[in-house]
Amino acid sequence: MSSTFREAEPGADRLGPSKITPLPARTAANAPAPQAHGIARNPGMKLDLGFMESMRSVNRSALERRVASLTKRRSIKADNQAAWLLRAVACMDLTTLNSNDTDERVRRLCAKAVNPFRRDIVEGLGITGEKICPAAVCVYHPFVATAVDALRGSGIHVAAVSTAFPHGLTPLSTRLQEIEASVSDGADEIDVVIPRGLVFAAKWQELYDEIVAMRAACGEAHLKVILGTGDLATLRNVMLASMVAMMAGADFIKTSTGKESVNATLPVGLAMVRAIRAYFEETGYLIGFKPAGGISTAKASLDWLVLMKEELGRRWLEPDLFRFGASSLLTDIERQLEHHLTGHYSANHRHAMA
Repeated sequence: MSSTFREAEPGADRLGPSKITPLPARTAANAPAPQAHGIARNPGMKLDLGFMESMRSVNRSALERRVASLTKRRSIKADNQAAWLLRAVACMDLTTLNSNDTDERVRRLCAKAVNPFRRDIVEGLGITGEKICPAAVCVYHPFVATAVDALRGSGIHVAAVSTAFPHGLTPLSTRLQEIEASVSDGADEIDVVIPRGLVFAAKWQELYDEIVAMRAACGEAHLKVILGTGDLATLRNVMLASMVAMMAGADFIKTSTGKESVNATLPVGLAMVRAIRAYFEETGYLIGFKPAGGISTAKASLDWLVLMKEELGRRWLEPDLFRFGASSLLTDIERQLEHHLTGHYSANHRHAMA
C-alpha cells in the first residue's frame, strides 16, 4: 500500500489542493483516530480504461477462501466484543426506506439515533457522557427536512437516497434535480444508484459521465454510489463498476439498495475493498465503503468490521470511511450489549426503534 494519504488542509476548499502527510506504518490499537471528514475529498480522475483493464481478473474462489478464513479465525468475546459492537453503532447509517414511512416515524428514528441505548445499558457499560451514536440517518427525499430538523445540533448526518432509488431508471436530468432538492433541504450525504444496464453493456464512459454529473449536483454533500451488486451478476462487473465510480469522484462506494434479491455479501465486499485499496495506491485518496442490505445481526456486523480491519487497516473503522446501511441491526446490537451485562437476552420490544 502507498505510504502516503491525502489530508485536507484546515480551511481549504474540499475540492482544492491537498498536502501529502506521511501515513504511519503501524498504529497502536487503542490510539484515537481522526474523526469527521479530516481527509481530502476524492476529486476523481480521468476515466482510465487501461487501469480498469488491470483490475478485470477477479478470482472468486480465492476471495471466498479469504472471507472464510477471516470469519473463522477471529473470535471476539466479552469486553472486546462489546467495544467492537459500539464501534459498529458509530459506523451505522440508521435507515428507513419503506413505502409506509411518515414524518412521525422519521422523527422517532432520529430520536433513537440521538439516544441509541437504554439508560441502564449506558450506565452498565460505563459510557455515560460518551458520544456513541449512528453516523447518519438515511431517508427518502420527502423526509430530509424532517430529519434535518430532528437532528439539528446532534452532529448526526442526514443522508438521502436519490436518483430514482432503487432502480435509477429515470432521465438523468430528473435524477440530478432530485439530488439538488435533497441538498437544498439540508442533506449532507447523498446515496445515488447507478443504472445497472450501463455496466452490462460496458458503457463505461456514459456511466462515468453520469456519476461526474451527480457529484457536481451534490456540491459539498458527500456522494455515496450504490452499485446494486446483487444485480451485477459477476465479481468482475462489481470490480469495474467500483473503479468507474471512484474515478468519477465518489466519496463512498456502496454495495446495495437493500431491495435486490441478493444484497451485501462478504465476497462482494472483499472485491470492493480491494478496488478501494488499488485506487488508494494509484492516487493517494481514501474512499469509503458501505455494505447495505441484509446486515441485521451483531455477529454479521463483526464480520464486516474484521474484513475492513484486515484488508484496509484501522483507519477504515471510522465513520468517515466505513458505514453500515442498517435498519434492524441496532436492535440486535442493543440486545447483545444487554446480554453482555446481564447474561440474559431480552425481547425485541424492549429495544424499540420507530
